[in-house]
Amino acid sequence: MAATHTLSVIVPIYGVEKYIAQFARTLLGQTYTDVQFVFVNDGTKDRSIDILKELIDSQFPHLWPNILIIEKNNEGLPKARETGIAHAKGEYILFADSDDWLELHAIETIVRCIRETQADLIYFDLVKEYGHRQSYKREKEYTAATKHEFIVNIFNYKSAGYTVTKCFRKRLYTENTIYTPLLGMHEDIYLMSQIIFHANSIVHIPEVLYHYRKDNPESFCSQDKTKRHIASTTNLLDLYEHYRDNLKGSPIERVAGSILMRAGQHSIMHSHNFFDTHPYLAKDLIKTKLNHRYRTALPMQIIVKLYAYYRNILNRH
Repeated sequence: MAATHTLSVIVPIYGVEKYIAQFARTLLGQTYTDVQFVFVNDGTKDRSIDILKELIDSQFPHLWPNILIIEKNNEGLPKARETGIAHAKGEYILFADSDDWLELHAIETIVRCIRETQADLIYFDLVKEYGHRQSYKREKEYTAATKHEFIVNIFNYKSAGYTVTKCFRKRLYTENTIYTPLLGMHEDIYLMSQIIFHANSIVHIPEVLYHYRKDNPESFCSQDKTKRHIASTTNLLDLYEHYRDNLKGSPIERVAGSILMRAGQHSIMHSHNFFDTHPYLAKDLIKTKLNHRYRTALPMQIIVKLYAYYRNILNRH
């Protein structure tokens, strides 16, 4: 089916009644609105959807022809985004989270860049909003020639892996095998490492277009650190397993060691032991070389390797 819009903006909604009005005003009040707005109700139990509909009726009724609201059972953020893509009619996809907000010229700027460059992937800068302060770090410059560096730097936190700062051509998702994260922690890294890998052209807009709220106590990132580490490692090991037998030339070829080291580190740090749930982990870690670019510090990598040897000996008995 031919695309009927240049851009589809996909917005999962769950438990954001405190923030949805502010977000929707910045999204629907854009200086350019000839795009498709796809809102995915992920089974929210509060009034988020009612507030959204009331706001559209009162302030943006002219946009109803461009708006799609999808109702579904709660399955979490990754599945909500996947559902949104399935209903998107745009040539390009842009994700946004319904507790954040956008600069009012964000979509106009992105669409202009699409038309001028026809890039497969366009990324831009954001500001982290902590309520009482802001944090801004300009993103590094990447092209298709340095996309592997982009992926490596996402995994070692030197570049942002956020989906909300990446606008990508829909066919990167539909014409390649793109795996969906299991859980809602580091699901951005999981998805975007695959999208970036398949992009043949990449362009950076060196401008803040998005405001990422960090003071929402209900967000997954505000939950207990141990739970976040376990969810993150579960996600990334799942990604690793998809490519484990064919790592060479895969999206995670250069970050597989980082994923394994993180799994080993979190097994040692937390009660959830990934060596038990993923029997291959010890053997694969033994083959993994130490690397100063991994998020896991070198002293901890040594400890992880030693523990992997110990676990491998236990497994033989």
